[in-house]
Amino acid sequence: MSYHRLAARLTTIPDGRPLPGLARLACHQVTAVCHPIPRATAHYGKRAYATVATPRFFANEPSRPELSTSEIPGPESRKLSREINEWQDARAHQLIVDYAKSIGNYLQDVDGNKLLDVFAQIASIAIGYNHPKLLALARSDEFIQLAMNRPALGSFPPDNWDQIVSSGLLKVAPKGLNQLFTMMCGSCANEGALKAAFFAYRQRERGGGLSQFSAEELKSCMNNSQPGSPDLVAMSFRSGFHGRLFGSLSLTRSKAIHKIDVPAFDWPAVEFPRLKYPLADHEAENKKIEEAAISQVEQTIVEWNAKGRSVAALIVEPIQSEGGDFHASGSFFRRLREVTLKQGVYLIVDEVQTGVGATGHFWAHEKWALETPPDFVTFSKKMQAAGFFHAPETRPTQPYRNYNTWMGAPTEILKARTIIEVIHDEGLVDHVNSVGKYLYQGLDELSKSVGRGKMLNLRGQTSGTFLAFDCANLEARDRFIHQMKLAGINLGGCGDNTVRLRPMLVFEKIHADILLNTAETVLKDL
Repeated sequence: MSYHRLAARLTTIPDGRPLPGLARLACHQVTAVCHPIPRATAHYGKRAYATVATPRFFANEPSRPELSTSEIPGPESRKLSREINEWQDARAHQLIVDYAKSIGNYLQDVDGNKLLDVFAQIASIAIGYNHPKLLALARSDEFIQLAMNRPALGSFPPDNWDQIVSSGLLKVAPKGLNQLFTMMCGSCANEGALKAAFFAYRQRERGGGLSQFSAEELKSCMNNSQPGSPDLVAMSFRSGFHGRLFGSLSLTRSKAIHKIDVPAFDWPAVEFPRLKYPLADHEAENKKIEEAAISQVEQTIVEWNAKGRSVAALIVEPIQSEGGDFHASGSFFRRLREVTLKQGVYLIVDEVQTGVGATGHFWAHEKWALETPPDFVTFSKKMQAAGFFHAPETRPTQPYRNYNTWMGAPTEILKARTIIEVIHDEGLVDHVNSVGKYLYQGLDELSKSVGRGKMLNLRGQTSGTFLAFDCANLEARDRFIHQMKLAGINLGGCGDNTVRLRPMLVFEKIHADILLNTAETVLKDL
């Protein structure tokens, strides 16, 4: 029985007023698209789901999506994009946002459409639009002073810099990594970690400690030649995404359009496991897939080392996000850590998209239960600030080696501190686990009913709300995302044919019900 038919059977709410049924959504309807069921419980198959009258985190957000235009982007969005296109390529625009009117889990565009945002600025909003604690921070003297007098943090930090970082970012430092280097963006964070790994690798080759550079090294590096510019390599996985700067782009292997026409380092890439789903039905096969991937990693390191191009670092995402939301088991990552330790390769864990709670752990790699921590963990997106954590052993032996003028933005690091406080105070990591299980179950039921043959390879069962599924092909995926948007739900795609869900940490069961109801209707017509 469908969500809508079941909901229609609930005819009253506690105060005795009649409850309107959940009307079937039309792809281009321009009225409210979904009516949550106040203080009632319905049953879908064997699963109970419930909505509450008021969201826990944002009581003043819309109760449901509301659409004002028959197409998205609407006329005002298209007009403003044309104006922007006069001075910057606007072809990637999806819509133009009215951020002053966006609230909580809802994004409002300039045409007045209020969308339930399950993409969150490409997985970058942690605690909702216009969170009151972030607004209060923005009005504080502390924030205003740093915004108006932006410091060059590497040389002229403010007097309260240690207090700001110690009470924020350092509170969530990954186990074993008590050093922090702040940066401007996720690409910068990966680039900085990569440089630090190369520095540490060469210092280790010199004998460690405070070993000095040779005169030949100092002279040759100015000509981009050896030994000062060593022929070291960094290794990544195919389908991985690590940014669009020169080093990070050489590591990126997700889409050709990201890399075409840009000179790249000749660095190795290996296959990331492509697990088969449902996991419970393919345990033996998936184990072999992961074992083969680990064997390829070690073999590639040995081969490149043997030809004099030593592998200094390996970078990996806990979940390959941009490339298609590919997962691997904790066992795979534990074996990967064993191989990197054995071969003397620094392990960089790219948590730019997976970090800050969305997977049901503050850091996704916590789930792996490593005996030895990674050498570097990079972050950005939901943290609002960016940078990388590392151990004292990988701190450069001289100043100005990993350095830039800004070294991040202090206002963003203040925002990160507030976001961390809210996550802790509101218990948002546990909340994400609870809602993630609920949402996964609903999606699983849809995949076996109206989504049969349309929703494939549902994944993320133990990864909080960091969920994804495949469609039959690219055209079907894009059509599904477009029709969901026209029904008031903002989703994102990745890989070749994948739909990725990236809700905020304040996404609740009431929002999951709206998403599931809408997906059911769209899937019927897909």
